[in-house]
Amino acid sequence: MTTPQGTPASRRSRANGDGTIYQRQDGRWEAAGYVLAAGDTRKRIRVYGTTRKEALAKFTDKIATSNRGVPVPSAQGSLGAYLTYWLENVAVHYLRENTHTRYPACANQYLIPGLGKKKLAKLTAKDVRSWLNDLRTVCQCCARGTDASRNPQAQTSRRPRCCAIGKCCHKRLSPLTLAYVHSMLKSALEHAVREEEIPRNVARNVRMGTPRPLRFEPLTAEEARAFLAATNGHRLSALFELALRTGLRKGELLGLRWEDLDLAGGSASIRRTLQRTNSSGLVALPTKTQSSERRIALPTECLRSLEQHRDRQRQDREAAGAGWKASGYVFTRPDGNPIKGATLTRHFNTLLRRATLRRIRFHDLRHSAATLLLEQGVELVVIKELLGHAHIGVTATVYAHVRLRLQRDAINLLGNALRNSNETATRPDDGDEPPLWAAPVR
Repeated sequence: MTTPQGTPASRRSRANGDGTIYQRQDGRWEAAGYVLAAGDTRKRIRVYGTTRKEALAKFTDKIATSNRGVPVPSAQGSLGAYLTYWLENVAVHYLRENTHTRYPACANQYLIPGLGKKKLAKLTAKDVRSWLNDLRTVCQCCARGTDASRNPQAQTSRRPRCCAIGKCCHKRLSPLTLAYVHSMLKSALEHAVREEEIPRNVARNVRMGTPRPLRFEPLTAEEARAFLAATNGHRLSALFELALRTGLRKGELLGLRWEDLDLAGGSASIRRTLQRTNSSGLVALPTKTQSSERRIALPTECLRSLEQHRDRQRQDREAAGAGWKASGYVFTRPDGNPIKGATLTRHFNTLLRRATLRRIRFHDLRHSAATLLLEQGVELVVIKELLGHAHIGVTATVYAHVRLRLQRDAINLLGNALRNSNETATRPDDGDEPPLWAAPVR
């Protein structure tokens, strides 16, 4: 049966496959039809509007998305429920244990209170942006009520403050923490996209900007010499010298085994890192990244100190007798057990006080090695390989202040070359200065 030409468009019959649209008893308009769903199946959906035109527009948009091959979202639960599922069933299998321990705390403190009640399928980039702006501007003590919940009668040093006493401390999250929280949300939503729970990752559409790297104060050449002098006689002097001369990370140093060292060839293979976990204690894990698994050359001074350290460890093994733990690690306790990171930090702070040096982190020895190498004119790509950075851009960003100083020296050298010849002629030539083409950058 054909539709008469005079029939209004709102009453004409829709073609097969176009769905249906009608007005409900409550006055709203409803459009329904089949669209592409997860698993290459078809699913009937319904959309609503206050007018026929509005309902038809919503339904047309769904059909257009389906025709592009994008399945309709199947997620019906909240973001908080999905985060719990993702942490317990997915992230636990591919994240490091320390990272997986931080993720639930991050979700419970920031993600679930702010976005947990949002439907996963209806989460938008605007929701994510508004939530991040709140984290950036709202005092976290007041938002979570951490200070108000403290017991004023408890005999502890942590008494109520901030919102509990009516004087806000205006504590804000750092840019690095905000970037970390945002990165976790992107990882969770990315898995939801792969499982075809949602059509797109809305968190990727929110730009956070690159947080500035933490400022550090590496040791100068004079301070580095004073530190090495203070390590003389210490049972871990070879470790500290290796850290300052090669820039190895703390976990990489503690994870070194004698089988990784080639003292005759003067090299070391970095294959693992020793980390402390909540479930297993000290455990050997893979390196931080694939680029961190590398082979480095050892300085002559380190080869000499490692030989002395091996003799000292042999004496410790003879003194321990049956109580010796044959762990195979290069740097161990007197009984052969591996060294904890906190113990190494205590030894390091003691040496800083002995050398009357300022307080720095152990990781700053790594920064000191890279900074001193740059100041000596070593190529950036060589330092990148030595430190085990994944990309040379990481090395260039972290040590940009050193490169700027080297650029200034180079520009001054160019200024000398472009100086007026008359000015150059009037300067006395004592024969001690090298020609401009042979002058070093430093």
